[in-house]
Amino acid sequence: MRTLKNLMNLEGRTALITGGAGHIGVVMAGALAELGAAVAVLDVDAAKCEQTAAQISREWGVETLPLAVDLFDEAAVKAAPGQVADSLGGLDILINNAAFVGTSKLEGWAVPFRDQSVDTWRRALEVNLTAAFALTQAAADFLGESGHGAVINIGSIYGMVAPDFSLYEGTAMGNPAAYGASKGGLMQLTRYLAAALAPKVRVNAISPGGVWRNQPEAFHERYKTRTPLGRMAVEEDFKGAVAYLASDLSAYVTGHNLVVDGGWSIW
Repeated sequence: MRTLKNLMNLEGRTALITGGAGHIGVVMAGALAELGAAVAVLDVDAAKCEQTAAQISREWGVETLPLAVDLFDEAAVKAAPGQVADSLGGLDILINNAAFVGTSKLEGWAVPFRDQSVDTWRRALEVNLTAAFALTQAAADFLGESGHGAVINIGSIYGMVAPDFSLYEGTAMGNPAAYGASKGGLMQLTRYLAAALAPKVRVNAISPGGVWRNQPEAFHERYKTRTPLGRMAVEEDFKGAVAYLASDLSAYVTGHNLVVDGGWSIW
């Protein structure tokens, strides 16, 4: 029987993470590198991709690959898994992390429902949901051949429950309908893919709660009061979740949504 240390070891495996140069993406990419995985960092910002990949390589001594890809570019999305496999020797782990979130600077986005834009709705679904579908489809054969294929979709509590709009009163913050709808769709896609890609590839999700990003104090206090653990998440809170679902620690887990929300969704 293998030890826990052996089960979590990712040496010889390669991971691709979208939104890899963002707040949570950087932490998740670093967590996999810490466990020995080579990491491809995919993001729309080429400079940040280069910087993040170089930082991870220096810190953990693993191979990295920066991939500047616009998730609206279907051809580039579908080409990415092959680029990773050619450059890093294969593809074992895919993390669909990139998304427009509630604070994204989009027209007709974080505004009252009656003012939300259909065009922005479509853009959000394209990035938050359709790109995950297309990328997983393109990566499926590589993942199936790896012997350790794992997909992790990054959802949200708002793919599970409705927002409490009282949290936002008196602030410029908002909670767009397209965000929750796309994340709810991602949860169903997770279940679908867990069935469709079994037994060679495991597909799971992580649903984060709210992450501290210097939000207005009124929102922050309300959120903490509403959360059983009494605080918002920080990026480090997701390292254990991604390490578990990416590694053989979860070898008999598929179709699961690992909720990391401080208890927010228990009531």
